Parts: sequence; C-alpha cells; structure tokens
Amino acid sequence: MNQKKILLFILTLFLFFSCKQTETNHLTIATAANMQFAIDKITEAFTNETGIKCETIISSSGKLTAQIKEGAPYHIFVSADMKYPNELYASGFATQKPKIYAYGKLVMWSMVDSIIPSIQLLQHKKIDHIAIANPKTAPYGLAAIEVLKKFSIFDSIQHKLVYGESIAQTNQFITTKAAEIGFTAKSVVSSPSIKEMGNWIEIDESNYTPIAQGIVILKNKTTNFNQAQKFYNFLFSIKGKEILKTFGYSVKE
Repeated sequence: MNQKKILLFILTLFLFFSCKQTETNHLTIATAANMQFAIDKITEAFTNETGIKCETIISSSGKLTAQIKEGAPYHIFVSADMKYPNELYASGFATQKPKIYAYGKLVMWSMVDSIIPSIQLLQHKKIDHIAIANPKTAPYGLAAIEVLKKFSIFDSIQHKLVYGESIAQTNQFITTKAAEIGFTAKSVVSSPSIKEMGNWIEIDESNYTPIAQGIVILKNKTTNFNQAQKFYNFLFSIKGKEILKTFGYSVKE
C-alpha cells in the first residue's frame, strides 16, 4: 500500500468515526411546554458538563405522546404529568417505569396593567377571554378546569375560555393580550425573561390535583441508552434540582 493510499485510508477512518461520534453525541428530548424555559437551562448545564448536545421538541404532553407512538425519533420524554409517561411505558415505548422529577404549580397571569388576578375577577364583565391549555392534552389545562369547578364558576365562565394547544400557545394568548387573563405554569412567570412582566398569583395547591411531572427514556433505534441515562441522572442531580427550583418547581430532596 503506497503512502497516498495509507493517508486516504486514515482519512476515511477519521471521517467515519467523527460522523459516528456526531450521530451518537446528541439527544433529542421531547419536552412538555411548561418546561420550555427550564429545559433550556438544564440542557445548557448538561451539555457544558458532558459535551452531549441536546435538541428539545416543545409541545403538549398529549401531542408528544401521540408523536412518540407514531415513531417520532425522540430519546427522552420530559412530561408535564405521569399519565402520559405511564401510558408509554405500558405500551412498550419506554425502557423503564417513569419517575417524578418535579411538581409543577399553577398560576393565574395577566399582562393588562389594570388587572390584578383573582378567582372572583374571572366572572367580571371586563374579562372577555380566559386562556387555558387544552385539558385533553395539557395537564396544566386540566388543573385549571379543576380550579374553576372547585370554585363553582366553570359553568358561568365557560363561554370565556380560550384554549391553547399547549401552555406555550396559552402564554401567547396572555402575552399578546388576546386574553385578558389566563392560567399557566409558575415556571413560565419565574423565567428570567418574563418574571417582571404583568401580574400573577399562585393558585393554592389544595384546589387541584398535584401536578407530578415524569420522565422516561424512550425505546427507539437511535437511542444511545448510556447518554440518555446521563441526562436522566443529571435531571435528578443537585444541579438539576437547583435549576428546577429556580423555575418554581417543587422537588424531592
């Protein structure tokens, strides 16, 4: 073998292993919309620590579950509840039983300066639109419906409800003032870019079922289990928990 052929052979091997490393040194994380801001900080810290790059796909937990069942090549599912991860595990799409990584909190938020959020205000004539996430696919939307029914005002204000496909779209309704007020996740109003915007109140947790949020590692041909496990472990690490608490989540110590 002459020198040119040897160099070509070495270059081919280098390119092969470089491409192989690029393919595997990457995680695609399906993430519930309430985690939109927190997951950015978490993946940034994780990548800095491990060198593993992360791509996040943001949507409602229900829609992400449907996509996973249809074969979407996601490696990890960070859900807004336990229902959907349990469903995926029972259907054979997850490598292990889901585990709770945090408890979410519900808030009522308005970008209209003159509006100070309260349950009683929802019935006022100056409130024409109340934004909530679709309760069929978004756990925070389901929690909002529970609150309205707990205070016996659901029937009287049902015509005012404007449903977002996820918390992300619900936030758009609120921030653009398409809805005068709405329900969202505390993690949203706790994010550095938003926490000084508008007025919000936290809804007492006794008024809705605890929002236990779960994570699972998914089964598919592209999943590198070792790298997925590293992210999974990072989310439960001291550093991961500190980031979650910064965004208003409750975590088990």
